[in-house]
Amino acid sequence: MAFAAWASFAAALGVATGTVAAAQDSIAPAGPTLAAIRERGHLLCATSDPLPGFAQPGSEGRWTGFDVDFCRAVAIAVFDDASKMEFIPLSGDSRFAQLQTGAIDLIARNAPWTMRRDTGYGANYVATSFFDGQAIMVPQSLGAVSAYELENVSVCVIDGGEELTNVREFFFTTQAAYTEVLYEDREDLTVAYRSGLCNAVSAPASWLNAIRRSLPEPATHRILPERISKGSFGPVVRAGDDQWFNIVKWTLFALIDAEEVGVSSLNIQSLAKAKTHAIRRLVGLEGSFGPAIGLRPDFISRVIQGVGNYGEIFNRNFGPDTGAAVVRGQNALWINGGLLYAPPIE
Repeated sequence: MAFAAWASFAAALGVATGTVAAAQDSIAPAGPTLAAIRERGHLLCATSDPLPGFAQPGSEGRWTGFDVDFCRAVAIAVFDDASKMEFIPLSGDSRFAQLQTGAIDLIARNAPWTMRRDTGYGANYVATSFFDGQAIMVPQSLGAVSAYELENVSVCVIDGGEELTNVREFFFTTQAAYTEVLYEDREDLTVAYRSGLCNAVSAPASWLNAIRRSLPEPATHRILPERISKGSFGPVVRAGDDQWFNIVKWTLFALIDAEEVGVSSLNIQSLAKAKTHAIRRLVGLEGSFGPAIGLRPDFISRVIQGVGNYGEIFNRNFGPDTGAAVVRGQNALWINGGLLYAPPIE
């Protein structure tokens, strides 16, 4: 956003022009990643493995999904323009190398966060944007509302690796009888479950939701609430550029904080008389937080206007209108019993 446009917006919110000018003058210089992105003219944002709900191409080649919306949020933070972003799907084998070489600037969702991945590949996990974990899905007709109720079921699961181990440990714990139906690839799980070759399927909950969305009647299948493993996903950046790390981190935190205090794309323009300090900081009435990390003073309000808060993004991609609604669960705000938490903007 040009300074004149920002000044006009700030004036509408009641921010003194002198304060705006001071913030404009004190914007920190761009670090290596931010400078390269601005010189190129667009953000290169990737995700590992396109997945319904997270990232899927449309009929005209336009990508949509939870990951894509986060990439657009970062593009708005940098350029005040969601369209200045190229979205790139990556295979699991190439994601870290492309990040290290500068072929991409950001991975919106990578493999689950582990110490090995966070410390061994020249990349840093920024924060958790989506809590996942292995779960079990069954037809509604089975009548189960908890995984602990399962008995004498046949479970489709990937042969070998942690997912099979988790299933075995879970049923050992519950002492329930079950049958393993093993496959080599996750795509096989969809075909087998749809064809009735098993009456339960176990995989990360994000994958189960993708399977459910592919079924003729998604609402007739239930992802049971228990998680038999833990997995946290979130944006990943190259190691060694603290400014870029902070830009991505505080873009995500702003989305979460905005939902917590009730600031959304629908009401942000009407909050010029807000008295709550947390709201006033988010909409640009108090403080100046963007310049310290090389961004405009209004980057948070512009991001919220452009893509909405975290809850809006989640609902847009996993809500009832998708035909396969996902319960917020772990991804609910901490004040609502979930794990989603962000430090305050102050």
